[in-house]
Amino acid sequence: MNIIPAIDILGGRCVRLYQGDYERTEVFNDNPVDVAKRWVEEGATKLHLVDLDGAKAGQPVNQKTIEAIVKAVDVPVQVGGGLRNYSAVASVLALGVQQAILGRTTS
Repeated sequence: MNIIPAIDILGGRCVRLYQGDYERTEVFNDNPVDVAKRWVEEGATKLHLVDLDGAKAGQPVNQKTIEAIVKAVDVPVQVGGGLRNYSAVASVLALGVQQAILGRTTS
């Protein structure tokens, strides 16, 4: 069984957006690295990170947090959010990310 939790990062914190609305967020934790490590301790086989700041900006924003997570866990990490061209993808792969998810917000 594969367990792949998603960690949405906005302003350096773990959040959930209400129906994709950046103005309506719920903060779950102030430390995404701790959350990532906890998910791995609970059995996660991969982590899915979403750089919500990057999705909004159209380019990666939370690279330091992403790199810290990659270094802190021993499972593959995939990242989405703000990856719209080759250089953006290359920048997150250079952090040690195994998979890059390309896409755009619809709003």
